[in-house]
Amino acid sequence: MPAVTVENPLTLPRIRVIDPQAARDRPVLSVTTAPSALEGEGFPVRRAFAGVSLAALDPFVHMDQMGEVEYAPGEPKGTPWHPHRGFETVTYMIDGIFEHHDSNGGGGVITNGDTQWMTAGRGILHIERPPEHLVVSGGLFHGFQLWVNLPRRLKFAPPRYQDIRAGAVSLLTSPDGGALIRVIAGEVDGHRGPGITHTPITLLHVTLAPGALLRLPWQPHFNALVYALGGFGSVGTDRRPLRYGQLAVLGRGDVVTVEAARNQESRSPNFDVLVLGGEPIREPVAMYGPFVMNTKAEILQAFEDYQKGVLGSVPAEYAVPHGGVRGEASAREMKAADTAKREPPTAS
Repeated sequence: MPAVTVENPLTLPRIRVIDPQAARDRPVLSVTTAPSALEGEGFPVRRAFAGVSLAALDPFVHMDQMGEVEYAPGEPKGTPWHPHRGFETVTYMIDGIFEHHDSNGGGGVITNGDTQWMTAGRGILHIERPPEHLVVSGGLFHGFQLWVNLPRRLKFAPPRYQDIRAGAVSLLTSPDGGALIRVIAGEVDGHRGPGITHTPITLLHVTLAPGALLRLPWQPHFNALVYALGGFGSVGTDRRPLRYGQLAVLGRGDVVTVEAARNQESRSPNFDVLVLGGEPIREPVAMYGPFVMNTKAEILQAFEDYQKGVLGSVPAEYAVPHGGVRGEASAREMKAADTAKREPPTAS
């Protein structure tokens, strides 16, 4: 995994040694395995939060691990133009290259540890795709996209785009140097990441060397989730096994404990995990297709606003080759809108 790294982690700031008598380790409540699916134009994903209640995830609502896949020439795929409202998308690339463009003028190219943070707020259209040269050549593709909910008072905040380069993330290590901690957003032990968040969260990409143990101080009022991006290890003081494609939901406490197995596969020589958590919003969630609101009526209104062009329009330079013009919904989205009128959206 070529996300930003260092040759010698011992040159980095170290998180403090935690006194086990002065802090409470978070217990493991559940471990689930992410099922595989296809997203967008057909690229493979793992639905990281499948089977987990929204109450346990709050303030997060969805996460896809994109890949890991080695594309042949002509195979790389992305998503067509599509709308969002009511939340934020966080796209983090570990391997490969991804382009983003949106109707608010945001966009850019991310690769190898870069992050794109898009606040949909009151509404936006965007497209995500591999660049043309990668489609021609093929290559490795691996990353994730996280959806962060917004509270009712911020559902209609102005859209915003953040381009976070790999070199901007805060790099830390464990007391013995066995773990490299990348702070993308939020704060760990007084060290802050570059991501600016509406909803208070912490988002980390951690690489543990074989046999390494990490005890992370964690905000006691945040929830805590650990997702394995690659390799094998365990989570919690009871060493609950955790492997590639699995999510651990943790209970209350002050410390998140993660440990790498001593023996790893050659394709994943280390144990790579996402550690994430945030301050629960504790509001009703109505979630359907590309929208995350508080009520079914607001979901239906979002579909109507999209079809009317209220959420924005596709920039002229992209309208012809990729389809989707102001006020037009794709066949898939029209079907989703019709279904939403007959079926209740996911809610909590």
